[in-house]
Amino acid sequence: MFDQEILTHNLMKDYIRDLVEKGQRVDGRGLHEYRPIEVLNGTFTKAEGEAWLKLGETQVLVGVKADLGEPFPDTPDKGVFVSNAELLPVASPTFEPGPPDEGAIELARVVDRAIRSADAIDLGSLVILPGKLVYMIFLDMYVLDYDGNLEDSLTLASLIALGRSEIPEVELKENGEIEVKESKRKLELKDIPINFSFVKIGSKILLDPTLEEESVSDASITVAINKDGKVCSVQKRHGTFTVEEILNIVNVARSKWPELARIVREAI
Repeated sequence: MFDQEILTHNLMKDYIRDLVEKGQRVDGRGLHEYRPIEVLNGTFTKAEGEAWLKLGETQVLVGVKADLGEPFPDTPDKGVFVSNAELLPVASPTFEPGPPDEGAIELARVVDRAIRSADAIDLGSLVILPGKLVYMIFLDMYVLDYDGNLEDSLTLASLIALGRSEIPEVELKENGEIEVKESKRKLELKDIPINFSFVKIGSKILLDPTLEEESVSDASITVAINKDGKVCSVQKRHGTFTVEEILNIVNVARSKWPELARIVREAI
């Protein structure tokens, strides 16, 4: 049985690589074309903001929760922003139950880094009393179905969830008491930093890889582009790229940013 699985994988690998060298993909897309992106309507959680997003067969759900607490000692004038990713076992046979593993931690960091590097959230506006009391924003990301490119799908869903978020307004009274009001305030997005993930198969570079394409790739990389077209973060997972390939990847990502930013804005 094990030998049969290896044979099947090798045959699929050869098939994908042969197609890619001809400039083709198994699902018929162009090398730099995204799969269909769909944001589901409805309410699925009790979060302050949420988004259920499909990228091809990959499905993710992101929720945003707000709380009050003390700021970090080194940033007394900023609110707290914490990101967490969970790879639910039902999403893939390779995901195991238990605390987040290295893959989940890296995934959360890729999304978190893009948002932080672009200052997409004004953490300064989340301060109620400097050094004492701030809003704490928790970004919880869940992978529901895994068919490749979790980085891009979770980033898009996270931006939509953050942009939809409404957090309770708080008043600090003279006697030091905190009054949480019924009124809400929008959690403003100052930027839309989007992750774009690529893999290299042979001599070709592919955008938005499927799980099969990821599994046979020679190298993979994710670059985040902000609203000004600047690279705000990079994460290379394996393999190598030439300088020319990196420059081409950045140019492709910049050309795709308006299309994905429009999806985010329309969903918010």
